[in-house]
Amino acid sequence: MRGFSFFTTSALALLALLPAVAIGAGLKVGFYNKSCPSAEALVQQAVAAAFKNNTGCDGSVLIDTTANNTAEKDAAPNNPSLRGFEVIDAAKKAIEARVALAGNNLTYKVPAGRRDGRVSNATDALNNLPSPLSNAAELVGNFSRKGLTAGDMVVLSGAHTVGRSHCSSFTNRLYGFSNGSDVDPAMSSAYAFLLRSICPSNSTQFVPNTTTDMDLITPAVLDNKYYLGLANNLGLFTSDQALLTNATLKKAVDEFVKSESRWKSKFAKAMVKMGNIEVLTGTQGEIRLNFRQAINSGSSAAGIELQMTTSGSGGDDDSAEEFNDIATN
Repeated sequence: MRGFSFFTTSALALLALLPAVAIGAGLKVGFYNKSCPSAEALVQQAVAAAFKNNTGCDGSVLIDTTANNTAEKDAAPNNPSLRGFEVIDAAKKAIEARVALAGNNLTYKVPAGRRDGRVSNATDALNNLPSPLSNAAELVGNFSRKGLTAGDMVVLSGAHTVGRSHCSSFTNRLYGFSNGSDVDPAMSSAYAFLLRSICPSNSTQFVPNTTTDMDLITPAVLDNKYYLGLANNLGLFTSDQALLTNATLKKAVDEFVKSESRWKSKFAKAMVKMGNIEVLTGTQGEIRLNFRQAINSGSSAAGIELQMTTSGSGGDDDSAEEFNDIATN
C-alpha cells in the first residue's frame, strides 16, 4: 500500500528474501532457527540502523527495471516514494558474513519461509496498490480482493502514522477541489494552508522534490496519533479522509483514538495476516542471490542454501530434513 513506511513492512520484506532453505508449503515462526540462527537478529539490526538515519524511508519491492521491463518499484504508485532498498542488501550481506523501532514498543513474530518471485511488473503495482485518491468503497474492495477485511484496512492504514509523501499524492485536495471550494472542506484550513505553502498546484510525481510527513502530530513514532489527526481533520490523503465517510470505518477510527494499545494489538495481527498474502513457499519461486536482478542464472542458489544449512546448528535432524527439501531451480 502506498505510503506504508519502511519499518512497518521491512521485517516481512526482508525475511521474505533471506537465503533460507525450503521446508515445504506454508510459513512458520522460527523458520531460520536451525539453518541460520542469527538471521532475524541481523535483519533487525540492519533495519534499525537505516531507520535511525532516515525515519521516513519506505521499502518493499526489490527487482530493478531492465531494458525490457519496467519493474514494480518504478510504477507510478511507488516511484519515488519507495526507497531504502540498500538496507535489504545490507541485511543480506550481514547474514552471509557470518522490530522494535521508532520508540513504538511493538514487536510481533513473523512467520517465515517465503521464496522470491521471478516477475516484477509495474502494472502489478498499478492494479493492486490502493491509490491515495481512493474512496471508502474502493479501499474496502481493494483489501477484500486480497482476503483482508474492512477492519484490517482501517488498522493497516494506521501505518501512515510514520513516513512521508510527495505532493502529487494529495494536491487534489488543495487546488480546484470542487466548484464550491478550491480546498477540500474536510481538511483543516490551517493544515491546507501549510500544505499549499509546500506544494504548488502543478506538482508532479517528481517536481518539486518535496515531501511532507503523513502524521503531523508525531511523524516518527508508531502510535495512534494518525487516528487522532484524522478526527481533527488532519488526514493527508483522500484515502485517509475516506475512513471518516463510512459509519463502520469511523467507528474503528474512534476506537483507536481512544486506545493506542488496542490498535497496536490489532496492527500486529493485521501485519502478519497481510504478510501471508499470496506467498511463495516450498519449491515455488526461487532464492535469489542478488535481490535486484530479475532471476537467478543457473542453479547457484543451491550453493547458498547448502552453506546456510551446514553452517547452522550442525547436523541435527531438523536441518537435515530442511536440506533434503532444497529446490535447486
